[in-house]
Amino acid sequence: MSKNIILNHQEIEHKIRRIAYQIYETFVEEEVVVIAGIADNGFVFAKKIAEALSQIAPIKVLLCEVIIDKQNPKLPISTSLQKETYQNKGLVLVDDVLNSGTTLVYGVRHFLDVPLKKFKTAVLVDRNHKKYPVKADFKGISLSTSLYEHVNIVFSDNDSSAFLS
Repeated sequence: MSKNIILNHQEIEHKIRRIAYQIYETFVEEEVVVIAGIADNGFVFAKKIAEALSQIAPIKVLLCEVIIDKQNPKLPISTSLQKETYQNKGLVLVDDVLNSGTTLVYGVRHFLDVPLKKFKTAVLVDRNHKKYPVKADFKGISLSTSLYEHVNIVFSDNDSSAFLS
């Protein structure tokens, strides 16, 4: 099956930086912001956002990995940070691709058990095929695709890309 590149490395880097600025604008009055990435690729994307945010903003950035069983998202979700660490802080839940919204909505549900100052979501690619009423507050690109197409993101230091297959 052929693959069409929808974002090259430079475009992804640009989108990461833009999202970091949007997060800074939203959380400008906060001292600490938590960037919580859904494992695996969502966490890689979250690390890149956290790094960019640290370069542009005086905000302390905490990175958190969110472990969700994507085949069975109803199973308990775990995070690399204790709930007390992100309680009463601003938090951004990050994933690489927003497909049906299942993973993101269960991730959101997990964080609703803890009082947060602000809660936002970020994705690199929003596919516009949601079965849940969840949206990305910050997104790199919106893409209308067929249900049979698949978006893959490959992150690497010098050659990241997003492609449709």
